[in-house]
Amino acid sequence: QVESPAPRPLPSLSSVAAMSSGAFAPKPRASTGGESEPQAGAVCIVLAAGFSQLERDLERLAYATPNDDVADVAAAFSLGAAVVAAALGEPVIGGEGGGASTASSRQQPPSLGPQSLRGLAGVPKALLPVAGKPMLDHWWDYLSKNRAISEIFIVSNAIQYKHFERWATARGLPVSRVVNSGATAPGRGRGVLRDVELGIRRAKQAMGNLDGRDLIVFAGDTLFFKDFDLERILDFKKVKGGSLLLYYSKREADIPSERGMCEVDPASSSVVAFAEKPGQGQRGHAFPFVSPLFYILAPEAWNQIPAFNAALLASAAGGSAQLPAAGAFSFGRYVEHAVETLRLPFWGMRMPGAFFLIGSSSSLKEYQQLDACFSRQLGEPGGRAIRHVRTKTYARVGLMGNPSDGFNGKTIAVTVRNFWASVELWESEQLRLLPHPLYDPSSFSGLADLHFIGRREGYYGGTRLLMATCKRFQELCTTSGIALPRKNFTARYDTNVPRQVGLAGSSAIVTSLFKALMEFYDLSTDHIPLEKQPTFVLSVEQEIGIQAGLQDRVVQVYKGLIFMDFDAEYMQEHGHGRYERPSKRCFEWLSSLPLFIAYEADPSDSGKIHTNVRARWDAKDPEVLDAMKHFADLAVQARQALEARDHAKLCDLMDENFATRRKLYGDACLGPKNLRMVEICQRCGAAAKFPGSGGAVLALCRPSASGEEAPDGSGLDPLAAVREALEVTPSMA
Repeated sequence: QVESPAPRPLPSLSSVAAMSSGAFAPKPRASTGGESEPQAGAVCIVLAAGFSQLERDLERLAYATPNDDVADVAAAFSLGAAVVAAALGEPVIGGEGGGASTASSRQQPPSLGPQSLRGLAGVPKALLPVAGKPMLDHWWDYLSKNRAISEIFIVSNAIQYKHFERWATARGLPVSRVVNSGATAPGRGRGVLRDVELGIRRAKQAMGNLDGRDLIVFAGDTLFFKDFDLERILDFKKVKGGSLLLYYSKREADIPSERGMCEVDPASSSVVAFAEKPGQGQRGHAFPFVSPLFYILAPEAWNQIPAFNAALLASAAGGSAQLPAAGAFSFGRYVEHAVETLRLPFWGMRMPGAFFLIGSSSSLKEYQQLDACFSRQLGEPGGRAIRHVRTKTYARVGLMGNPSDGFNGKTIAVTVRNFWASVELWESEQLRLLPHPLYDPSSFSGLADLHFIGRREGYYGGTRLLMATCKRFQELCTTSGIALPRKNFTARYDTNVPRQVGLAGSSAIVTSLFKALMEFYDLSTDHIPLEKQPTFVLSVEQEIGIQAGLQDRVVQVYKGLIFMDFDAEYMQEHGHGRYERPSKRCFEWLSSLPLFIAYEADPSDSGKIHTNVRARWDAKDPEVLDAMKHFADLAVQARQALEARDHAKLCDLMDENFATRRKLYGDACLGPKNLRMVEICQRCGAAAKFPGSGGAVLALCRPSASGEEAPDGSGLDPLAAVREALEVTPSMA
């Protein structure tokens, strides 16, 4: 019995990237707007100067008499209960995460009752408790531990200033970090953008020169989700430069005239358009994305805020004695000006789930539901069940055209359910990658046992694939502008794909973990398009030195029967090939054919089979160029044979595919065992070729032999004849 070694815990997904060889070291891209790279930590301004309906509801509740009907206090709330339940990661049918269970189906935690709510009268909304601690404390947990943030300033109104002063001093912040806007009632505020200017002015007084520092601005009464990962957002900002905003797909409950609406280029993550609270029929009303009040501004952006405010005030002074309404100084109005008029570079980072805002119009009922959602997430009584994700990816066989997939050719491949790799993943305090007890051994009965396992299984198990996948996934999400929640998991894998026989066992493990991570973090093809996912899987294997093309990864991601065209010009333009699924009729007919796989029982490393063909391709060797073109032509003809249900033609093409490969690579490269398997299949009346890089053959009994006596004179059915011939040959399975 082989013992599995104790798994090594990792603090987080980003730790995987940092600890792996070739760890991701983001490099700032060249400036597109003249911005300078910040040389010191960012300055954070927390906006908490507004007044809200929630505070008025709590005030009414506190002073209600026994005869008062207080039921209407919580009657009006703007966001639907389903959306509230979705906030902070609770999956809801039709939500952005695509989950299938509803929050109402789970045990609800104790809600805030009238008595406890009465004690909250007079407390600023940003300091109201959520899951047992003030909302602002959730932000403090993110900010205080991040070395990329130098100072934090809070802008409060005059009524609630003392609350924030007390909060700040209790956490070691100087009183000078709390700024009083002077507002004493709704309608008497200065506007968000002028509050930001106050914060900038105070920061300069307290810190001196702010040159080169980014400015982080967000609303203190905004909570995104429990696992909000600020560090990942700052990493993305460091990669891109410029300024950054967060965005999410517009939900049914989002009213464009109350939101900042934007368009983001999915390929570059560049914000191409922004509109602040557009009305019906106005530009931006149909934009697909919503941007909450969370921005990271480069110096070139935030330095122009005072001038923008001054221009608004000057325009009002020229035409009216009244100052502009506070809404004119909304932060989104300035972002629209910066993106649309100043053309400053802004980048968008997508949030994988919904967020929750206790804003000026939100009510008591929304606050209670927010507290319930957060309490479930933080493990209070009645908390959520641990989420389990299970995925499975099947082995594949290259039906025709391979190995031209690595040489801008065309191929047809199909997944086979006989062999598979699976991954099981669940949330945990630390990130753990569990070794497989058979494929990642660390304990042996002796040197002879170690020698046997090392010779038969090799030195590389599946754990390296898990770690490389996590590392590359972290990098992909960072560079793609996806704000992953900060939550960890434990992952383990299993597989029955024969090792090192070219059936894509390694990529099956990688694909299974990738799909599990997508589901765990509530990502969809909106975040990572399907056609780009195979390229990611290939990048993982290239990370650890596995030689491969895109074919295996495409068919394992798409599943079933897939025709692939890896035309160089198309791939250069789009970043992926043309992937098409033949008709269901073709697949059903192919499934009815007498196809089988034979493979070596004691194989060598399939990744070494390609030898020097790549170098000859790069040198434009005519023989290699012609062979790859011929492979591609065979794939096109095979597709036609499938559509015509031409059994004999498909067999002829398979034999020709193998003959072309044998001529190009040579017998020494293909190996005597592989050649022997093909010869046995052909002698018994079956066409045969390699389904992958070597170690196995894919064979199809010819129509003249199917169900008849094998042509070798054995008197057996062709399939039985092949099986018997292989079984009496050493090292064949």
